[in-house]
Amino acid sequence: MSSITISPSPIAVIGAGPVGLAAASHLVRRGLPVVVYEAGAGVADHLGRYRQVRLFSPWRFNIDRAARELLMASGWKAPDDEQLPTAGELVDDYLTPLSRTPALAPHIHFGARVLAVSKLGFDKAKTAGREQADFLLQVQTGDGLYEQRARAVIDASGTWSQPNPLGIHGLSARGETEVGIRARIVHGMPDILGADRSRYAGRKVLVVGAGHSAAGNLLALATLTEQTPGTRLAWAVRGTDLRRLFGGGENDGLPARGELGSRLRALVEQELLELHLGFGIREIVLDGKLPEGLRVVASDSTKPPIEGVDEIIASTGSRPELGMLRELRLRFDPWLESTDALAPLIDPNVHSCGTVRPHGHRELEHPEPRFYAIGAKSYGRAPNFLMATGYEQARSVVAALAGDLAAADDVQLELPETGVCSTDLASPDLVAGGGACCGGPPKEDASACCALDEVKKTEGEAGCGCGPKSAVVAASAKRLKSACCG
Repeated sequence: MSSITISPSPIAVIGAGPVGLAAASHLVRRGLPVVVYEAGAGVADHLGRYRQVRLFSPWRFNIDRAARELLMASGWKAPDDEQLPTAGELVDDYLTPLSRTPALAPHIHFGARVLAVSKLGFDKAKTAGREQADFLLQVQTGDGLYEQRARAVIDASGTWSQPNPLGIHGLSARGETEVGIRARIVHGMPDILGADRSRYAGRKVLVVGAGHSAAGNLLALATLTEQTPGTRLAWAVRGTDLRRLFGGGENDGLPARGELGSRLRALVEQELLELHLGFGIREIVLDGKLPEGLRVVASDSTKPPIEGVDEIIASTGSRPELGMLRELRLRFDPWLESTDALAPLIDPNVHSCGTVRPHGHRELEHPEPRFYAIGAKSYGRAPNFLMATGYEQARSVVAALAGDLAAADDVQLELPETGVCSTDLASPDLVAGGGACCGGPPKEDASACCALDEVKKTEGEAGCGCGPKSAVVAASAKRLKSACCG
C-alpha cells in the first residue's frame, strides 16, 4: 500500500459536487491546503444522472459566493441569475468550469473513491491523544489503494447513490432484489422523454414515492402517454394525504416548485393516472397472467394489488452511506441520521416549510473534532435539501476550520418557503392553536418561543404550552419545540 504525500496535511473534501466544490473554494480562498476526492470520472456525478431535469431554484441560489469569485477571476461569464438551469447546465456551465480553474484543478482527484476514514494511529476505542491526531483516509483509485493524512475532513458525498428500497419497513420488499425483477426497477429520475424513452413508451409504468422526484417523473410520463398510445401510468403512495406534495402553488417562494405541484394536482384531479393511496409495498412478484409483467402487492391485504406492471420507477428518496465512517466517533440522530442539533430543524414529521433556521458549524459538529458532513448528507434521511443550504454550511465550516469563529457563527440562511408546512397539514391536536408553527415567530417578545406563546404571556399566562395532545405525536414534542417554537 503506497501513500500520497501532501505537506502540510490538507483538509480532505469527499465529493466534487456543488457543495464539495463550494467547500474547496472557501478553503482555497482562505489559503488552507485542500485535497478533493471524487469517485466519478467528472464533477457532480450524481447530478449528471438526471441532466435533463430543470431545477426549481434559479441560478442565484445555485452558485456559491467563493466559487463565483474564483470563476470570475478566470474570465467566466455568469449566467442570468433568474434563469432556471437544468442539472446538466449546472454541471456544464458552472461546476466543470469551476473545477478547471487554476485555484482548484490541482487539488481535485477524479476516479478516487474514499473507502474508509479513521484517525491516524487510533481505532475507535482508543482515546488518549485522539483529538490531536490527523485523520487517515483510505482511497481507492485506478492505480491501487492509497492512504491520505488529513488535518480535517469535510464529507460532501451526498446520498443519491444510496436510494431507499421500495419496502414499507425501510427494507427491500420481497422479490425486489431478485434478478428478473431488479432489472425492471430504476431509482431516481430516468430520462423518460429522452434517452430512456423506449424503455417506458407503450408500457405500464409504476412510480413509487411522494416527493418532488416522483412528481417530475409522473409529469414526464404523462407527456409520454399523450405522445405514445398504450403508455399507462400508475402511482403508489404510502400516505393518504397529497397536499404536502401538491405544495403551496402561487405561495411557493420558488415558482417552478409551486407549478410542479399544481400540475401534478391537475393530473390527479383529471384522473389521468391510476392512483393507489395508502399503498405500502410488501412484495413484488412475476405476474402469472402476464409473464412479462409484475404484480405489486400491498402490505395492507385489503388493498388490491397493482397488476401488469412493466417498469417501476422508485422515487423513494435516499439515505447517507455511513459505513466508511464507522471508525470515527460520530453522533447521529436516531431518526434521521443527521447530527443531533440539526435534526429538530429538518425533521419532516414536524417541519416541511422548505426553510430551516440558519445553521452552520455548531449544528454540524460531531464528537470527533474537525469532521463535518455537509450538503445533502448532512440532512441524513430528511428530504427537501437545497443547494443554498449546503453553500452556507460550507462557508461556516471552513471559517471554523480556519479559526475564524466570528465568521463561522455569523450564519445567514434565507431560503424560499414552499407555502405549505407539515404543521398546516397535521391534525389540530398536534400543536396548540394550530397554524404554522404555533402561529409563526413572535412579533416583539424575543423571549417568546412563538406567536402563540407571546400572546399567552401578554395575557398573564405562563406561556402557550405548545406540545403534543396525543400519543401519536408524543415522540415529536422535543423536535417541535426546537423547530417551531424556539
